Amino acid sequence: MRTAYRVLALLIAVGVVVQAATVAYAWFVVLHDTDSGGVFDKNTMNGGHEAHEVIGMMVLPTIAVLLLLVAFFAKVPGGVMWAAITLGVVLLQVVLGTTGASVPFVGLLHGINAFAVAGVASVAAAKARRAGEAAAATPA
Repeated sequence: MRTAYRVLALLIAVGVVVQAATVAYAWFVVLHDTDSGGVFDKNTMNGGHEAHEVIGMMVLPTIAVLLLLVAFFAKVPGGVMWAAITLGVVLLQVVLGTTGASVPFVGLLHGINAFAVAGVASVAAAKARRAGEAAAATPA
């Protein structure tokens, strides 16, 4: 279960990188299309925007919930706490992302909080790695 905990935590951290890539791609598509005479308005989305929304609103929250569930069985010291913190900042990220559409300044907080998501998920993964190393070093 420690390995599952570590993998889930790492998936969240990597997911933040994927999110940064998809949103960058989305806005470069907008720039390219508008430079070519296209129009971008509230009814226009591209694949980058759609991927960013699906990953951020469904995939990462689901992984964060699974991380918390696994934490109860993984025997990682502090694992439940770090999984709960990870879920908390992921849910905050969802709220900031949805609020940012109507209050653009909140988008800054959405970007900053992404670093918190990656950071706490990385700490959770490191805790699991250390717990595994300690268990392996303990004589049977």
